[in-house]
Amino acid sequence: MDAERLIVKNRRALAASCELSVTLVEVRQAQALAQAIGSRLAVSGPPELRGEALGLTELAGRGCGVLEGPGLDTGPLRAAQLTALDDARRTLLALGGLLGEVGMVLVGAASAVGDEGRYWQCMEAIDAADESRDRVREMLRRLAAREESLPER
Repeated sequence: MDAERLIVKNRRALAASCELSVTLVEVRQAQALAQAIGSRLAVSGPPELRGEALGLTELAGRGCGVLEGPGLDTGPLRAAQLTALDDARRTLLALGGLLGEVGMVLVGAASAVGDEGRYWQCMEAIDAADESRDRVREMLRRLAAREESLPER
């Protein structure tokens, strides 16, 4: 499935999540998708993006890791359905939006939890989502610089 369609699916599922455990599962799904997109770009994306894409893969993997534990069974990851990444710029714009939403949802979740362990889990996930979004922004900046440097046709 195309990366942009997976991002849309993830955004909808995140918006529809009402319970904390479901929200955290959807956040983990988003981080797994960011990891898969980063991996794809690191291997076959534009050369200017490969270092940042590798960094995104690592950060998103950390984001997935902090959201493991009892009561957070994610089931199959949507990211496993990723088969195409047709337009790096559009995909990164959509992914940046998703990661921004993840951060906002996690802030709300962190303020609503009564369990200190879950609170810190949310805080670490906020950091991971924010750092992943920063990598996405840097890749978008590099794509824009690349386009500016290409000769006009």
